[in-house]
Amino acid sequence: MTTYHRLGDYIREVNVRNRDLKVTKPMGINIDKHFMPSVANVIGTDLSNYKMVHKKQFACNLMHVGRDEKIPMAMMTGDETIIVSPAYFVFEIIKTDMLLPEYLMMWFSRPEFDRNAWFYTDADVRGGMDKKAFMDMRLPVPTLARQREIVAEYETLTRRIRLNEQMIAKLEETAQALYRKMFVDSVDKENLPEGWRMGKLSEIANITMGQSPDGETYNLNGEGMIFYQGRTDFGRRFPTARVYTTNPTRYAKKGDILLSVRAPVGDLNIASHDCCIGRGLASLRSRYNCQSYLFYQLQNLSNIFNVSDDEGTIFGSINKDDLFNIEIVIPALQKMKMFEERATIIDKQIEIKDKEINNLVELQSLLLAKMGKE
Repeated sequence: MTTYHRLGDYIREVNVRNRDLKVTKPMGINIDKHFMPSVANVIGTDLSNYKMVHKKQFACNLMHVGRDEKIPMAMMTGDETIIVSPAYFVFEIIKTDMLLPEYLMMWFSRPEFDRNAWFYTDADVRGGMDKKAFMDMRLPVPTLARQREIVAEYETLTRRIRLNEQMIAKLEETAQALYRKMFVDSVDKENLPEGWRMGKLSEIANITMGQSPDGETYNLNGEGMIFYQGRTDFGRRFPTARVYTTNPTRYAKKGDILLSVRAPVGDLNIASHDCCIGRGLASLRSRYNCQSYLFYQLQNLSNIFNVSDDEGTIFGSINKDDLFNIEIVIPALQKMKMFEERATIIDKQIEIKDKEINNLVELQSLLLAKMGKE
């Protein structure tokens, strides 16, 4: 029978502030439980009050557990020091001879952990969790040898996922280099080749702006249509469904390009299913059946999407009119078709690698599920 132990018997709070301002770029935590650059506007913010997180320390946000149905949680794996919001709870393991940080982070990554956390939340509308309740949560603590075995299995899968991601990046670089050679390098907008012209994005793409489902209702149990709320819902080119809705309003078709229209604007993915899209997204489909061409053209518009002001702040959104009216070079259709034929071969390889990633992620999920039976 599995024996569970109180989390607070193995960890302690860490409250070290960024008093000397050695670190100037705060980090947040995404829904995949990784640190990410904060999108908050910190101009004029006193960063000396931010909390420091060192290697193998953890940070989490306990304020919205009931609302988000997750505890945003991450472990610092690098050697550098980062800073996080003063509202975050930062902690470290004190019984390092009994509990591995990597094993604990795996436990935090389990969907069952997040579901269990909901029962520890308070009655506030956001469903916060206090530190004592978090400390009172329980987990199995097998021998260090067994923990190392579990971590090693998980990290093997992680390395294979990372290798596939690197291969996808190389394939995309190849296609992007081909795009630039054919449509960017040595192309003078003032003296375009015959059959080329200046135009608007909406002339080559059907664009649908996202909208929240009726009542903004969604679920995590697979009921209804896949619902992508915004760029935080996906991290790879063919996103895996996480959220569903039974009241969809705006749709994207399988194969449509998904563009984030809220900060950070310009992130791209491709819908792997027919889906509902929320206000943080727009879907685009080529009017000329040149979807690969459209994808790489959008990648080349990053200088338009990521517009900064004098303080270096990325603007938070792009509206319908501005998106529709983005000025672009429209090459001759024959040239687009030529690129499409070559790029489609590369994109099929990317799709294969992405499916392999999804299979490896599924194996990771099975391994995490087994942890509760150790």
